[in-house]
Amino acid sequence: MSEVAFLGLGVMGYPMAGHLARVGHTVVVYNRTAAKASAWVGGHGGASAATPREAAAGRDLVLACVGNDDDLRSVVLGPDGAFAGMKPGAVFVDHTTASADVARELHAEASRLGLGFVDAPVSGGQAGAVNGALTIMCGGEESDFAKAEPIMAAYAKSCRRMGGPGAGQLTKMVNQICIAGLVQGLSEGLHFAARAGLDRQLVVDVISKGAAQSWQMDNRHKTMIADKFDFGFAVDWMRKDLAICLDEARRNGATLPVAALVDQFYSDVQAMDGGRWDTSSLIARLSKTKG
Repeated sequence: MSEVAFLGLGVMGYPMAGHLARVGHTVVVYNRTAAKASAWVGGHGGASAATPREAAAGRDLVLACVGNDDDLRSVVLGPDGAFAGMKPGAVFVDHTTASADVARELHAEASRLGLGFVDAPVSGGQAGAVNGALTIMCGGEESDFAKAEPIMAAYAKSCRRMGGPGAGQLTKMVNQICIAGLVQGLSEGLHFAARAGLDRQLVVDVISKGAAQSWQMDNRHKTMIADKFDFGFAVDWMRKDLAICLDEARRNGATLPVAALVDQFYSDVQAMDGGRWDTSSLIARLSKTKG
């Protein structure tokens, strides 16, 4: 068992930190809203800290799951950041979905300070975090990944090192690009079925046994048919992720016409006051109603 810190107790971080405590690690937590950190300690034990630096002090491993590149820098850098408190040889693991650039930037700074850094974005959504069944794609040095992998096992069903610094974030971009096209295709299929007068549930029961099957179809079709979009990953966050993908594509020369189009469709959903709906709400745009 290890002494670890977890920074960021949002819908993902709160249960992830809980799994660390459940398997016996000694956990210190930090959250920008201190009341949430206090609530976590009340439910799981351990301790909370007033700053990332205090949380990281003396820890073997410091893990974080925050909102974006700037949020990540705010908990890592500066006099109150985690790097300022970490002991030599400790490893920082970032579960934020962020840019490959910030991963490389923080890896370089960690190396300068004698620390390790692993970019480790996750897939599986809130349900995956709660159930301890996340897929984690990692970038960084092999030695740092080897230290972090046994700790991440508390909430992972799959954890792989994809390459050097930034490789985890690049892999997560591939994940989001694929999801965007799948959700749009499922939305169009269910919309078409409704307009054709078909029983949509019966249609899914049949086609999900063939080549059209996907995780999105299995886990989202019922709520999409019911026009209920309070499950899973929010549209606002998906647009943040797609912006990262499109920005990286402009740098590496990749062509992403479908991802760019779906990003604009999600903009339409935001205009319908659907920014906090989950990503399957693309279907609402086709009928112009949430239901």
